[in-house]
Amino acid sequence: MRLTRADRSVLSDWWFTVDRLMFFALLLLMATGVMLSLAASPPIAERFDLEPFYFVRRHAMLLLPAVLIMFAVSTLTPKQIRRTALIVFVIGIGLMILILFLGPEIKGAKRWLQVGAFSLQPSEFVKPAFIVLTAWLFNESQKRKDVPGLELAILLYGIFALLLVLQPDFGQTLLVTLVWGALFYMAGINLFWILALGAVGLVGVVTAYFLVPHVASRIDRFLDPASGDTYQADRSIDSFLHGGWFGRGPGEGTVKDVLPDSHTDFIFAVAAEEYGLIACLILLTLFAFIVLRGLSKASQESNGFIRHAVAGLMMLFGLQTLINMSVNVGLLPAKGMTLPFISYGGSSLLAMALTMGFALGLTRKRPMSGRQRTSAEAGHETENTSTKGQTA
Repeated sequence: MRLTRADRSVLSDWWFTVDRLMFFALLLLMATGVMLSLAASPPIAERFDLEPFYFVRRHAMLLLPAVLIMFAVSTLTPKQIRRTALIVFVIGIGLMILILFLGPEIKGAKRWLQVGAFSLQPSEFVKPAFIVLTAWLFNESQKRKDVPGLELAILLYGIFALLLVLQPDFGQTLLVTLVWGALFYMAGINLFWILALGAVGLVGVVTAYFLVPHVASRIDRFLDPASGDTYQADRSIDSFLHGGWFGRGPGEGTVKDVLPDSHTDFIFAVAAEEYGLIACLILLTLFAFIVLRGLSKASQESNGFIRHAVAGLMMLFGLQTLINMSVNVGLLPAKGMTLPFISYGGSSLLAMALTMGFALGLTRKRPMSGRQRTSAEAGHETENTSTKGQTA
């Protein structure tokens, strides 16, 4: 099947308007995730008395739905994306509330809802929807004084952040706060509100430190390794030392045998030991390419909503990547945050596909409206009109 510009089908229209470089970079990232899952997950499966490739198969099975979600969402118009974000946000918030009462407690947190054999983490899907909605609200507050966009954006943040804290999930709360604060700043809000937001964030961190024992423990161990158990962090750093520049070879790593979260939070450490520092730098470059390309597209966008939404989605994707990698090399305390498209986790994979589907859909080339025509086009039309008048 050959696609042409004359063909007005949905697929053809999508192919000639979507950012194909970003799309293929994301597909490459997904394929890399399966390869690293093959390296990291067999020891974990054996530890749970499962067949060796149990997690690999589940990861691979979710690739097709993830690609379909990313494609389907990227075919939507900006208005349809905004409406989709509202539906996802409302349903996701409802499920987060439900989980507080009915969700199973796993490792001291209530974040998942069991749906058959699949564990759903609604907060992962709420994140991109929240970014799109707040970007629209901030933009509306700038354009229309009769719309309480700023107040509604603060309300949405308060609801989402409160539910994250109640789970508790302080890593995701920090991530969402950073992105929301950046959008707050981009919207040109008064400096007083920026400082007030920073003060609230600082109070929140201090409060969590004194009231939540496991948060205090993680921070204390990060600042003073001798104050507690730093086994996972130490083994992760060792994996970079053992791997060297070129790695020990596929299947030859040992960190995956001793780290309980080697297929999720610490999969970057597995990559470092088996494939080496050069492979990690290539992976980092791929992530950076996607983020920088998205931010570049956002900077060229004249529509305020699209500019803010794409920038926010790219920051969400980039900051989550940065936090995960920083934890793996010992620059941050453990957060329990996945590496996008790489770590094992169905909710994370599908939600990140939704995130990048939003970004691809918003950055698609759109025909210029009459108001956006260049002066050259307008002049050419005037000249044609004059010529027709003289001929008549």
